[in-house]
Amino acid sequence: MPKIYFIIVTYNAMKWAERCFTSLRQSSIPIQCIVIDNGSTDNTQEYIQSNFPEIDFIQSSENLGFGKANNIGIEKAYKEGADFFYLMNQDAWIYPDSLEKLLGVYNNHPNHEEIGIISPMHVDGSEKYLDIFLDKYIAQNCEKTRLISDLYFQTLKPFYELNFINAAHWLLPKKTIEVVGGFNPYFFHYGEDIEYTNRLLFHKKKTILVPGSKVVHDGIQSLNKIDYNKYKNLRIETNIINPGLPDAPRLEKKSLKQSIVKNLITGNFHTYKRLSQKYKEVFGEEKKLIEIRNKVTQVGPTFLNL
Repeated sequence: MPKIYFIIVTYNAMKWAERCFTSLRQSSIPIQCIVIDNGSTDNTQEYIQSNFPEIDFIQSSENLGFGKANNIGIEKAYKEGADFFYLMNQDAWIYPDSLEKLLGVYNNHPNHEEIGIISPMHVDGSEKYLDIFLDKYIAQNCEKTRLISDLYFQTLKPFYELNFINAAHWLLPKKTIEVVGGFNPYFFHYGEDIEYTNRLLFHKKKTILVPGSKVVHDGIQSLNKIDYNKYKNLRIETNIINPGLPDAPRLEKKSLKQSIVKNLITGNFHTYKRLSQKYKEVFGEEKKLIEIRNKVTQVGPTFLNL
């Protein structure tokens, strides 16, 4: 039986804690769980430690962000001999057979080496609809997968390759950690899963979706839920770092300059000022971003201390 570690980062998770952690106890496949708490103030720490003593609980002294906290759990699980790393959001839970069905697809896959991420079907908190973001990812890959047609005609295949699935439910084989590494600490919150899958593709690994396995992600059902005024527009940074985009730093700088000039000429001064500020922010860190870009091209446990 493989050793499977669930890694969950918590921050004020009381709304979901009972369903989340109870679901792990009910899994038909035995699992271990590591929780990294990012400084909750709603009694999350006490609740987990009192009601789920089997969980390996780590209290961070500060809010490390999603990626860095996950890396702590990945490092600990790896050193304890994990074969698989299941990264799950705090606002999520599994069904008793979710993991069993994922492993069944993995075991029957013709090429384990190409599997980077395995993800189940995410349904929303009502458990009556697919998570709206999964709808989006399926639609964006419709030409390649024809998954929507297969859903309609009830001819689903065991798995489908998608370019991206968000990190609410990711099952990572050990080899993924050893080849791609952990999350990029440059990203505090949002953008880290996109940057990770960019590296995954660069290292010739795939993200696969398993229709036969279902899980819950009780996230906000709005494609506009991310406030980019608060978290910055991360598209430029992820593109610059993306080792799969040749000459990306120069091309992103050129594109942003052209947008700045265009908005100045057309009198769109609000956008001009926003883009000018963005240019200063991003390219003030250009050297750092290029260093990161060079780092993630290397095969190995990048950003992890293994």
